[in-house]
Amino acid sequence: MAKKREEEAPKGSPAWMSTFSDLMNLLLCFFVLLFSMSSVDVDKFHQMIASLQNQITIFPQGDMTIGDGQTVTAGVTQIQILEAYFTEQAKAENEDGDSEGGVSTVYDEYQQEALSESEKMQEDIEEELYNYGIRDTVDVDVSADYVEINLSGAILFDSASAEIVPDAYPIIDKIGRILQRYPDNLIEVEGHTDNVPIYDEKYESNNVLSMYRALAVADYLRDTTNLDPSHLKSSGRGDYVPIADNSTPEGRARNRRVSIKVYNSYNSNFE
Repeated sequence: MAKKREEEAPKGSPAWMSTFSDLMNLLLCFFVLLFSMSSVDVDKFHQMIASLQNQITIFPQGDMTIGDGQTVTAGVTQIQILEAYFTEQAKAENEDGDSEGGVSTVYDEYQQEALSESEKMQEDIEEELYNYGIRDTVDVDVSADYVEINLSGAILFDSASAEIVPDAYPIIDKIGRILQRYPDNLIEVEGHTDNVPIYDEKYESNNVLSMYRALAVADYLRDTTNLDPSHLKSSGRGDYVPIADNSTPEGRARNRRVSIKVYNSYNSNFE
């Protein structure tokens, strides 16, 4: 009886080795990517930000702007609340015992640059307020985001009203001329009240009253200055953001106010 012929093995490597080699290549690429992301070169990070600003305008108008917004034309959403991202990265670095350099350093530098710009704006605004003779009429505060000009509600409005009193127009006019020095900055007008409930047929609550007061000032600035109307925002905050004790008449008087926030270039988002 003839012997059965043994089957010859197929030429080349087994089929499973091709899949295995692809898997190894993918794992290698993955670990190389992890290694490349394990540390942040501060100088290269700044260069990347500058490149993004100037080339694809992920930040509006070339400014180092962080916040909500749209990138290019593909509909890709800009990273929202990048500040929170930096903060989380900084916390992770501290937990790992590596707080030197990296993302936390970049974030700290960003905050310091933004604060420095705000402080310079504050000096200029206060100087102009002195020149116009109304420095004692307003309060000026500063943060890493903006310079805030606070106007007493008693100067601007009668009780339970959102109609600007005639005596207040010269003050707002002077402030408007100061604001015109910042045509590329976001300006937000906020209305605030005390916590005493309002009883009025026209304004059903303090929220509504504060909203109309902010809108009245913002609209007047739009009508009397050459500021881009889209750079002016208004909002009503009611009694939710007090700056003094509402249990005293003096505190309630301070809380009834209109705040004009002039954001620095790092935080001027136009949407």
